[in-house]
Amino acid sequence: MAVALLNINLDLLPMKAQFFLWNAGTAPIVPFLTTYARQLGFSSFIVGTIYLVLPVMGMLAKPLFGAVADRYQCQKLLFLIFQVVTAASFFIIQFIPEITSDTPMVLGCHDVAFLNVCKNTTADNCLMDSVYSEIENEGAIKCEMHCKAEDQKLWGEVCKTWDVPEACNNNKPVSFGVQVEPNKTLKEKNCLFLRISKAEFSHKLVPYVYCSNFTSSTCDVKCQNPAITEFASLSVSDSQATTLYQFWVFFGLLISSWIGMAVVVSLGDAICFGMLGDNPSRYGQQRLWGAVGWGIFSVIAGVLVDEFSRGQTKKDYTSIFYLMLIMLVLDMLVSSRLKYSQTKLSSSIVKDVGKLVTEPHVVVFMLWIVTVGLCTGLLWQFLFWHLEDLALAEGCDMQYWVKTLEGLVMGVQCFGGELPFFFLSGRILKKIGHVHAMTLVLLGIAVRFILYSVLSNPWWCLPIELFQGITFGIFYATMASYASIVAPPGTEATVQGLVGALFEGIGVSLGSLLGGTLFGLYGGGVTFRIYGLGALVMFFIHAGVQYFLSSRPRYNIQPKVTSMVGFPPGLSEGCHIHCLLEHERFGWIYSWG
Repeated sequence: MAVALLNINLDLLPMKAQFFLWNAGTAPIVPFLTTYARQLGFSSFIVGTIYLVLPVMGMLAKPLFGAVADRYQCQKLLFLIFQVVTAASFFIIQFIPEITSDTPMVLGCHDVAFLNVCKNTTADNCLMDSVYSEIENEGAIKCEMHCKAEDQKLWGEVCKTWDVPEACNNNKPVSFGVQVEPNKTLKEKNCLFLRISKAEFSHKLVPYVYCSNFTSSTCDVKCQNPAITEFASLSVSDSQATTLYQFWVFFGLLISSWIGMAVVVSLGDAICFGMLGDNPSRYGQQRLWGAVGWGIFSVIAGVLVDEFSRGQTKKDYTSIFYLMLIMLVLDMLVSSRLKYSQTKLSSSIVKDVGKLVTEPHVVVFMLWIVTVGLCTGLLWQFLFWHLEDLALAEGCDMQYWVKTLEGLVMGVQCFGGELPFFFLSGRILKKIGHVHAMTLVLLGIAVRFILYSVLSNPWWCLPIELFQGITFGIFYATMASYASIVAPPGTEATVQGLVGALFEGIGVSLGSLLGGTLFGLYGGGVTFRIYGLGALVMFFIHAGVQYFLSSRPRYNIQPKVTSMVGFPPGLSEGCHIHCLLEHERFGWIYSWG
């Protein structure tokens, strides 16, 4: 009785749970992969290149495996297989060892000896302040030095002033230990000077280190204090990185995980619409649980990483890999219980889909997806960069809080934006129609990006994140439901894969590339302004094109009619429906002849 009063469809509960668990499993890993790659030792260029390729892999995988699922009627089987692929790929990433690279410091010596490290950017200066605060009250720190043989001036001083015979007429690199006194460390502009009090060779201790003439040399240094080593360390060069096995293992695992996620998402949408039957407008009420899972577990993951990293210079991500594994295993168990069987079969998937994509309304729909993807690429890859740049401009104190801010941004996006709009998406689409929803999304993107472009204090981005409801919640519900409605019977997974490929493989990929180029040239504010104004132009163009198309008769689309319930008056189930106008009081798109 209670279930009836609440109007809960028990058959759809596993679908809701699947969306929740899938996003709860991927949320602990996906947002942290770029920072994890940096910690492994890869440069931003290498990471950017990887993220240019990944959407392309998803673009190829979605329609390919969607067509396989439709052709052999194995949507659920592939759905489960690629969940396993995703979980395994993500879990193995944690076992990739970090790239060991030299840590060059300048050994300077005159009246006193010191190690000198200089940095150039504001972020590095903030890190230097942090290191300085961490070590200034510590006791002596031991460091191992490895200096080159060609620095003959240095070895002359070592031989004469330090009285180390093995350094005389030396033609080989020499390794020795030094003792750094943190309480005598000096910080000057963008440089850190670490005072050396003692030096120790294999058979001699030099109790006081000085030089009769000023000399300096670049040496590779490894200190017992990891904060010093990390501050001075450099990433391996881009050309060197591509020769390392760590790069190819990491790249390969990311590709397999991205393919797995792409296939699971597109097949999951196809399965969801198959279970919804004549009620595609209820898709948002299922998908909103994905936003709940993502919002909750992205916050939990951030807390776990910080908690398990206490007292460590580098972040410990181990906990989130196990959290991901637990949630995705639960997702597999729930997915195996989905009450879904694929019954429709297309006699010619290629022919049916090929005919569909020549319809002008569908062509405009696909171009709209690519346009939104271009803007989403900038948002996904560079919003946090923009916020961190704004935080740096506010000073180091703001920089210390920027990760907390980024966590709050994700929380507002999920709970303030996606969740309510996914819940209301069915009503919104019935009220205004898919075409007007598409136009609304472009307007929302334009306003959102223009607001980003005028930000000065990064904390003011939080109210802007409420636009996520329109720019992603309404967008995704519109894209998935429109694709489900116009897909010829038996091609549902193929069409879902196709629109997903257009969004991520073309739109997000090109948007990331173009956004990164503009970001490097003009900075975040100008880049978001350019994108915002471009979205505003596309808003007017889209509205004009849709108005023009609505006034012309179309004779190609045959929407799926599976029930006479709510059928338009005067039309029979077998009639031809033309002119693709939206009349969503009946819960689906149909056309007046």
